[in-house]
Amino acid sequence: MDDGEHRHARRVELRELNLKPGLQVSSKLDSSLKRHTALIKRIRQSMASDNREQILKDIESLSLEKYIDEIAGAVVEGMVRCKTERDVWGAVEIVSSLHRRFPSAFTPALITALSSSLSAPARATLSAIGSEQREKEDTTRVVRQRPILRVCSELALVGIITDGSRSGGEWIMKVLKELLSNDPSLSSLPLLSTFLKSYSRPYLGIAPPTPSKQISTNSEPGTLSQIHTNSEDLGGDYPTLGTETDELVEREIRDRFKRMCEGYFENVCKKLVIEHNYLQERDKQNHDAYIRSGEIFEDRQQAYERMTKGYEKLLASCQSLSELLYLPMPSLPSASHKSDSILIGSHNGNQNSDDDNDEISVSGGKWEDEEERRFFEDIQDLKDFVPRRKEKEDEEEKNTREREEVRKLEEELKKLDGNESPIPPDAEDEAEDTVTPTPGTPKPTSPPLSPQLAPQGPSQLLTALLVRLPEATNRVLIDQAAIDFAFLNSKAARKRLVKFLGQVSKNRIDLLPHYSRLVATLNKYLPDIGTDLVAILDEEFRYLQRKKNVVKELSEMRLKNITYLSNLAKFRVVPPHLILHIFKVCLDDFSGTNVENIALLLEGCGRFLLRSDETQERFGTMLELMRRKQSMQHFDQRHLLLLENAYYQCNPPERAPRQEKEKTPMELFIRHLIYDVLAKKTIDKVLKLIRKLDWDDDALRNTLHKVFTKPWKIKFSNISLLAMLTYDLQRYRPAFAIGVVDQVLEDVRRGLEQNVYSTNQRRVATIKYLGELYIYRLLSSSIIFDTLWSMVTFGHPDGRPMPNQTLPIDMPDDFFRVRLVCVLLDTCGMCFDRGTQKKKLDNFLTFFQYYIHCKDPLPMDVDFMVSDSIEAVRPKIELTKTLEEAAAAVDDMFALAFQSSVEDSGDDSGDEDNRWDGAEEEEEEDLNSQDSPIEERAPSPDQEIVLSASNSLQENLGPSEEAEAEFAKELAKMVTDTSAESRKVDKKTALALWDSAVLPPNARKKRGDEDEAKDTSEPQGNNIMNFTVLTKRGNKQQLRQLAVPSESALAVHTRSAQLQDKVEQQHLKRLVLDYEQREEAEELKAFEARNRMGGIKIRYVG
Repeated sequence: MDDGEHRHARRVELRELNLKPGLQVSSKLDSSLKRHTALIKRIRQSMASDNREQILKDIESLSLEKYIDEIAGAVVEGMVRCKTERDVWGAVEIVSSLHRRFPSAFTPALITALSSSLSAPARATLSAIGSEQREKEDTTRVVRQRPILRVCSELALVGIITDGSRSGGEWIMKVLKELLSNDPSLSSLPLLSTFLKSYSRPYLGIAPPTPSKQISTNSEPGTLSQIHTNSEDLGGDYPTLGTETDELVEREIRDRFKRMCEGYFENVCKKLVIEHNYLQERDKQNHDAYIRSGEIFEDRQQAYERMTKGYEKLLASCQSLSELLYLPMPSLPSASHKSDSILIGSHNGNQNSDDDNDEISVSGGKWEDEEERRFFEDIQDLKDFVPRRKEKEDEEEKNTREREEVRKLEEELKKLDGNESPIPPDAEDEAEDTVTPTPGTPKPTSPPLSPQLAPQGPSQLLTALLVRLPEATNRVLIDQAAIDFAFLNSKAARKRLVKFLGQVSKNRIDLLPHYSRLVATLNKYLPDIGTDLVAILDEEFRYLQRKKNVVKELSEMRLKNITYLSNLAKFRVVPPHLILHIFKVCLDDFSGTNVENIALLLEGCGRFLLRSDETQERFGTMLELMRRKQSMQHFDQRHLLLLENAYYQCNPPERAPRQEKEKTPMELFIRHLIYDVLAKKTIDKVLKLIRKLDWDDDALRNTLHKVFTKPWKIKFSNISLLAMLTYDLQRYRPAFAIGVVDQVLEDVRRGLEQNVYSTNQRRVATIKYLGELYIYRLLSSSIIFDTLWSMVTFGHPDGRPMPNQTLPIDMPDDFFRVRLVCVLLDTCGMCFDRGTQKKKLDNFLTFFQYYIHCKDPLPMDVDFMVSDSIEAVRPKIELTKTLEEAAAAVDDMFALAFQSSVEDSGDDSGDEDNRWDGAEEEEEEDLNSQDSPIEERAPSPDQEIVLSASNSLQENLGPSEEAEAEFAKELAKMVTDTSAESRKVDKKTALALWDSAVLPPNARKKRGDEDEAKDTSEPQGNNIMNFTVLTKRGNKQQLRQLAVPSESALAVHTRSAQLQDKVEQQHLKRLVLDYEQREEAEELKAFEARNRMGGIKIRYVG
C-alpha cells in the first residue's frame, strides 16, 4: 500500500513538471562532437538506473539541438534493456528531462519511433515463413516490446504521451488493441499480462475482488473469513484515491479499456475451450489407434506433443489473465471415454464418472461394474425434454380417455346384443390402432415437436419410430426414441408400442436390455406400458410352463422370456414379488427346462435380487433351498455345470482383495524412467538422472538391479537401449554392470534348468538382452559361445543329443531352445565373421543342424526362423538334409578339432613355450602394476570411479585369446629367425620400421636412458644393439628388449638412419633460427624507410 501511494505521488509530481513550459537551461552549453557521441552511445547501450545520473548530467550540460532525431532513436534502443521497475523509472526520468528541454522537437519524434516499435508484424510477412521460424520471430518480438510497453505506459501517466488535452491512456489502448487484434496465434498475450501486472489500477481502475467471486487455491477451509477481514482492514492491495481528479486516466477511457480487456479474455477463453476439446479428441483418437495397432506413430505423437505444449502455454496465459482481471476461468470438460453401447458385465478402466458423488461399485455390490450401474440406474427424466403443457395434456387425456372408453364399451355391448356376429379380433386391433380425435388428443394435422421426425401424421410417425427401434443398440439412441414417443403419446400408440415390444424376435436377444431401458424411461409417466408388457411376459411364461415338455422347439422362446423379465426386474419395472414367484415356480418343479430357467434367472438378475434390500432375505432363502435340492437330486453333467456357474456368478465367493506391493516414490521414479521415458532421444537424459541418484543407498541399488535385469518388462525394441544404458553406467559403476551381466547369465541358466512354459516370453527377452550386452562389449565372445552350446547340449547325456530322446527339460517336440538360438544369432551372430570366432560359429552351426535333426519335424514358423537366422550369418552355407549327414559332419568337425589341438600342443611344447608363458606372466604383472595407479587415484568431483579404456574389465575388447597366442607365435618366429634371408633387410625396410615405431613418452624416456647406458658400455666389447619391441595385449602396450648383433643389416641401417635424422634436425633448427633473425632485420629496415620517406601532413579546415 505504501509503495502504491509512493509510486502514484512520483507520477503526479513528474507529470506536473512535464506539463510546464520548456526547462530553463544555462547559456554555456557544450557542443563538442565527442561528448555528444558519447552521450548517444551511452543512451543506446542502456538507459538503466546505472547510467541515469551521468545521462541526466550530460543532458543538462550539452546543447543537443543538432542531434534530436538521433537521440530519439537511441532512446528507443536503450529502452529495450530496461528490465526492472527501477530501470523503467530511470528511463522515464531521462525521457522527461529531454521532453522538458525539447517539447516540440524531441517528443513527437520519440512518439513516432515508439509507435513503430510497438506495431504488430504484417500478416503477409508471417504467412511467408514457416511455423517454427514464426514462433521464434514472435518470441523475439515480445521480448523486445515488453520493456518498451512498460516505459510507454509510464510516459502516458506522467504526461509525455498525450492525446490532445486528454491523457495518454487512449494511445496505450490503441497500441494494445492493434497488437492483440492482429495476432491470431495469441503470441502477444504475454504483453497484455505484463501490462496488467503493473498498470491495471491506473488504466483499468480494477479494484481488489471480493472473496465471493474467486478465492485462492491455497486457502484452507476455516481461514477464509479471517483473510477477508484482514484484507478489508488493510483497505485492499491498491492505493485509495480521494477524488476523480487524482486519477491520471479519465474514467471513460478506463471503462473502455476494461471492457476491451474483458472482451479479449472471453475470446481467449473460447479459444482455450476449443483447444481443450480438440486436444481431448486427439487424445481419444490416439488411444483408439493404440488399441487397434498397439503403438502410436511418431508423427502423430510429435503432433500431439506440439499441440499439448501450445495448449499448456495458452492455459497458463489464460490463468494469468484470470488472476489479473479477477474473472473466473472457463469450465473445461473433464476427459472421458464414453462408450455409446452398453457392455454388460465388462470392466472398462477408462470410464470416468461425470458425477463425483456417484458411489463406486465394489466386488460386493449389486452391479458388476460402473458402466452397468449407469445403464440400469441413470435413467433420464422425460420432464426435462417434454414441455410441461404436454404433461398436463397427457393427464387430461388420460381422464378423458377413461370416460370415453367406458362410453364406447357400453355402446359395443349394445351392438353385440343387437348384431348376430361379433367384431373379429383383427378388426378390433385395427380400431385400437387408429387415433381417436378426443379433446386431449393432438390433432392429426399438427406437426410433431420432435426435431428428428418429418411432419407427417401421428400414425406414420409412430410407424417410423417402431421401424427405427431395432437399430437403437446404444443408450443414446434408445433415450432419444423415448423422447420421440413422448411427443406421440396416445392410448393407441402405447398399445402399439407394447405389442411391438412383446413381439421381439427370438434371435435378437441383444435388444432386450435397450427395450427394457425404453420401458423404464416411459414407465414413470406412462405406467400402463410397463404393466401391459409385464402382463404379456407373465402370460408367456405361464404358457411355456404348460408346454415344458416341448424342449427344443421352445428353448429360444424361454431364453428370450427369462432374459426380458430379468432386465425389466433390474429396471424395477417387474415387481419383486412377481420375479420371486417365477423363481419359486421353477424351483417347485426343479427338473428339465426349469433348471435352465433358474440358471438364466440367476445369471440375469440373481446378483441384483440377492443384494437389493427388499428381496435380499427372501431370495437368499430360495437360493439356499435351491442348493439343498441340487445336492439331493441327481442331475446330468450339463445341468450341474449350468447351476454351478449361475450360482457363483450370482453369489461369487468372498476373497480377500489383492494385495498390491507398495513401492517407494524413488522406485516408482526409476520404473518411470526405464519403462516410460527411455527412448532413443531420451537415453542421455535418463543416464544423467540415474547417475544423480544416491548410489550409496542399498535399497536403491537393489531397485536399479531389479529393473536392469528384467528386460521382459520393457518394450522388446528398447532392450538394446537398456543394454546401451548398462554400458554407459559401466564407466561410473563397474560393479553394477558386472552384477547385471551375472544375473542375466543366471536367468538364462535357470530357464534351461526349469523350462517352464509361462516364462518363455521372459526367456526370449533375456536372451535378446544377452546378445545386446555383447554388442556393447560387456562380455566376451566365449560367453556367447558357451551359451549357444549350452542351449543345444544342456541336460543331454554326455552333452550329445540323440534322436527321439525323451528329456523332461527338452522334449523332442519342444522347439523353444531352437527359437532361443535363432534370437541370439539374429542379435549378435553377424559379429563372428572373421578369425577364430568365425570358425567357432561354423562348428556350432554344424552341431546346431544335428540338434535340429534330432527333434521332430520343425513347424513351419520355426523352420522359417532357422532358415532366416542361418542365412543372415552364413549365406553360403549348405544345410544338411538328413540326420546321417548332420551326424557325419559333426564327427568330422570333432576329429578335425582334436587333430588341430594335438598339433598346437606339439608346437607349443619345449623351452619356447616356457619362455612365452613367462612373458605372459610378466605381461599380467605389468598390467596389474599399470592398473593400480588408476585405482588409487582420487575420484573426480562429479563421479566416484572413472575407468579408462585400459581397465581390466575390458580385456575382452579387441582380439581374442586365441588370436593373441597365434600372434605371439608368429612374432617369436620372426625375431628368432637367424637365417640369411632374414638378415637381408634393405634400407627402405629399415627406414620404414624406424619411422613407424612410435613409443609412449614414458617408454621413450626409459629407452633413451638405456641407450645412453648401452652407448657407454659398447666400447667395452659388447657388439650388440638393443631394440625395444612394442607389443599390445588388449589395450595395454608392453615393451620388450631385443638384442640384435651390431654387424647385422638391420642394426647398421638403423644406426645410419638415426645419424641422418640428427643431421636433418640440426639443419632444420638452423634454418628456423636464421629465418627469424632475417625477418626481424627486414621489419627494421622497412620501418626506417617509412620514417625517411613519410612526413606529417597538416590540413586546415574552415
